[in-house]
Amino acid sequence: MLKIAQILVAAGKGARVGGDIPKQYRKLGSKTVLEQTVAATLGSGIFTETVVVISQTDTQAASVLGQYPVRFVTGGATRTDSVRAGLEALAGSQPDIVFIHDAARPFVTAALINRLLKALETHDAAVPVLPLADAIKSFTANAGNTDSDDSQTIGEDIDRAGLRAVQTPQAFHYKPIKAAFDALPAMQSLADDIAVARQAGLSIAPVDGEARNYKLTYSADFERAEREIMTIGKTYTAVGTGFDVHRYAEGDVMWLCGVPIDCGFTLLGHSDADAGLHALTDAILGAICFGDIGDHFPPSDPKWKGASSDKFLEFARDAVLERGGTIEHVDVTLICEKPKIKPHRDTMRTRIAELLNIPIARVGVKATTTEQLGFTGRGEGLAAQAAATLSLPA
Repeated sequence: MLKIAQILVAAGKGARVGGDIPKQYRKLGSKTVLEQTVAATLGSGIFTETVVVISQTDTQAASVLGQYPVRFVTGGATRTDSVRAGLEALAGSQPDIVFIHDAARPFVTAALINRLLKALETHDAAVPVLPLADAIKSFTANAGNTDSDDSQTIGEDIDRAGLRAVQTPQAFHYKPIKAAFDALPAMQSLADDIAVARQAGLSIAPVDGEARNYKLTYSADFERAEREIMTIGKTYTAVGTGFDVHRYAEGDVMWLCGVPIDCGFTLLGHSDADAGLHALTDAILGAICFGDIGDHFPPSDPKWKGASSDKFLEFARDAVLERGGTIEHVDVTLICEKPKIKPHRDTMRTRIAELLNIPIARVGVKATTTEQLGFTGRGEGLAAQAAATLSLPA
């Protein structure tokens, strides 16, 4: 089992936000910012050890975090020095992986943490990034500049296509990043930990960041956070529907709802043409407003020729998990004159439950006919419709 540690950097003063206390100790909802961040990261169930880096004059951390399994270490004059102290504090336990996170980012999610962890399977380091939506321009300071916007002159446009905003947590294999920090000159300070990894030549994987994972820096950030903290733990119910049709063709085995049926014919399609799983995949994607099966698995792509539709449904399932959601119930209706569905119904329910990791009691499969009307009534093909009920974070 991997030992995965985290370092929470909480040694700053947060001067830009104003006020009499460091921003990590300002109240956000019923907890301080620092406590919200610790609760969010530990709630992921990933970390076996947590080090919180605090300032030399900090007298609040122990009382604020007394109920959490964390330990404290004193940081330095710069962020680089503070992270170095955190890495040194982990030298005794030698974790396999370490995440380094700003204490002032309380909305980090388990989904983001898991994306970073997955990226470390192939890279030395991983970092969450976001594309820039706003126009980017350079600014030139005027004489007597006071760092305010109105004392600077707008300069050239900067192409944002190749630019990304970088967030934390930033994730690393422990030994390489520890060695990279140890190799830094004592007085050198870099913008973030990925800069240290890059300077050391470590391989770095960018992963999708999350807009909600912003850093509390200015007073407006706290106003936004106060509104958003009210939604933590709240969910809403989303329902999606899907529909699919496939023509009958010569063959021996038909795949339907993840089950092979030896019926002397098959369904015609680019993949295995499992209309039941296709409809269900679209229902789940629809509930999270994530396009349809053709957007993610286009039939024009030869790599999906003959592919098992299990992969499509698992993709939809994982997309729900990425958003912190839960699949509560699914229901599939198969519309056909042949084959007979009832003998296979429980096997289909079992297979769908396995693919979605939900109890079989939450999976419905049933069949009907069109009383010999239309293409299904004439025995030309099979249709499937599905509904999925999800619980999603508000």
